[in-house]
Amino acid sequence: MKTFYLNGEFMTLAQFLKANDYINSGGEAKYFLQDYVVKINGEQCSLRGKKLYEKDIVTVGNDDFVLLYDKKD
Repeated sequence: MKTFYLNGEFMTLAQFLKANDYINSGGEAKYFLQDYVVKINGEQCSLRGKKLYEKDIVTVGNDDFVLLYDKKD
């Protein structure tokens, strides 16, 4: 499982997909989610605006990510 660090309180699924190079722009998220299975905490999600928070687990294909806050002291 990979770790993805959030810079704020949350991010949208479209932002997450772009940050991890699954899509090139936020506009592609709709089509990506139509063609690929994306799960959040084990449940399939096709909402590009879905908010992701710390400790959420996002699965894209065979890739699993756990989201954590970026701890900068």
